[in-house]
Formats: sequence, structure tokens, C-alpha cells
Amino acid sequence: MGEAASLLILLIAITFVVLIVKGLVIVPQKHAMVIERLGRYHRTIEAGLNLIIPVVDRHRPITIVRYENEQKLIRTEKRIDLREVVLDFPKQQVITKDNVGVQIDGVLYYQIMDAQSAIYGAENLVLAIQTLAQTSLRSEIGRMELDQIFESRQQINDRLQATMDEAGNKWGVKVNRVEIRDIDVPDDIRSAMNKQMAAERARRAHVREAEGYKQAEILKAEGDKEAEIQRAEGEKQAISLRAEGEKKAINLVLQAAEQTGASIDPKDVMRYLIAQGYIEALPNVAKQGDRVFLPLESTSLMGSIATIRELFSTSKA
Repeated sequence: MGEAASLLILLIAITFVVLIVKGLVIVPQKHAMVIERLGRYHRTIEAGLNLIIPVVDRHRPITIVRYENEQKLIRTEKRIDLREVVLDFPKQQVITKDNVGVQIDGVLYYQIMDAQSAIYGAENLVLAIQTLAQTSLRSEIGRMELDQIFESRQQINDRLQATMDEAGNKWGVKVNRVEIRDIDVPDDIRSAMNKQMAAERARRAHVREAEGYKQAEILKAEGDKEAEIQRAEGEKQAISLRAEGEKKAINLVLQAAEQTGASIDPKDVMRYLIAQGYIEALPNVAKQGDRVFLPLESTSLMGSIATIRELFSTSKA
């Protein structure tokens, strides 16, 4: 009887140890595991060493879809990866608003934030994310013309991310980025686009050339205007200085006449100064030919010189 009791206790101990060993679950860092008890959700265990009750508790696996060389691979995993995952789904045919068939290659970055929602929110989480991304992409592309797709790629990415975030909330998933990686168009459309781009470059070159010519002409006109202003300003100053000099000369002559007691008309003084200018210019005029023709008015100016000299001589006498 004692041996039977000892054997029973030993069996119970061994069973207990086995249950403990089988109930120990190690979860890696940045992973989680959903535990069901008797078919119902019980708890989510985090990274580290955890203890569950064998037979009563069991893990709920998650279905994962992967693509390798454009081949779909479906497998189940009992540990849920909480790291950011890259979903590179294959190309799909999309029709644009202007009825051009293009192939769009996209990539999606998502991260499971709530393991429980990821398990129970969708039968196949990754397939649901991929399908929603593809249908949303077809919807966005179908509302745009081909040229708009290339110009608005970032806007398409932003709208796709907003759509994926709205659906991802109930799946416990955060969609970090959705990007269009490649847009493949038919050869005839590509050739037409290349010709269009070449024409656009030529047009821009002509516009730049015209703008450059316009700027050059504007600068030239402004330079000519500035030169005319400077020239006019110089002539103005020259005339002012010349007038000032003539004024001083007249005043000197009048002052000399007052000192000698002579009475001189200022007009005669002006004629006298002008006549002096004629006399100074005569040698240069004579160099231009054998004959020199002087204006008729020069004789009266010469007379002014004689008049001034006569007045000064009379005053001195």
C-alpha cells in the first residue's frame, strides 16, 4: 500500500512537472501571442517567459501572406510580429480616367498595434490589407488622367494611407506608408509621352531664350536711359558752370569799369566776351581749309571789343 501511494505521488509530480514545462511559453521581443481558454479569448501574452495551462489554454495562430518572386506564400504563425512589415504586392492592371491601361507596382508598410484585433478583426489580416490597398489604388487611379498620375503621386500615396488607416483601426493595424513604386505604361503611350516631353523642353528653352532677350533689351534700354540722363546732367552742369563763369567775367569787367570811372553797358560786356570766344576759336577754324567764312554778326562783336578798349583808354586818359 505504501509503494502504491509513493508511485501515485511520483506520477502526480511527474505530471505536474510535465504540465509546467509544457505550459511555459517564451515570446521573443517585439512579438505577442493570443491565448484562448476553452475556445474563448483569454489574454494576450507579451515578450518574455509566460505560463499557460496546457490543454485548457492554447494559442490562436495568425495567417500571414508573403510574396517571393511574385509567388504568394500563405502560412500560419502562432507568434504575432509587432514590428513594421513590408508588404510588396504584385503589379496590377489599372484603367485611368482617359482609358489608358497601366500597371501599378505598390509597396505598403504596416505594423500590428493590437494583437487581439489583428486575430479576430479579419480572417486573413495580410490578405485583407493587400486587397483593400489594391482596390483603393484602382479607385484613386480611375479618377485621374495619365498625366495627373505622374504629377500627383504623393497625393495618391497620402489618400491611400488615409483610407488604409481608417480600415486598419478595427484590425489593430497602423499603416505607416503606402507608396507607388513603379508605373508601367504601354510602349505607344510611352513613346508619345517622350515626344511630348521633348516638345515641352523645346518650348521651355524658347521661353527662356525669349526671356533672356527681353531682359537684355530691358537692361540695354535702362542703360541708354541712364546714359542720356547722365549726359543731360553733364550738359546741364556744363551750361551752369559756363553761365556762372560768364557772369563772373561780366562782373569783373563792370567792376574794372567802375574803378576807372567808365560807363559800360552790360550788353557790350557780353558782346565783348563772346567776341573773345570767336578770337580764341579762329585758329582752330583756320586749320579746316584755305578759306574761312565767319558769320556776319562777328563784325559787330569785334566792334564791341574796340568799344570796350576805347572806353578804358578814355578813362585812363
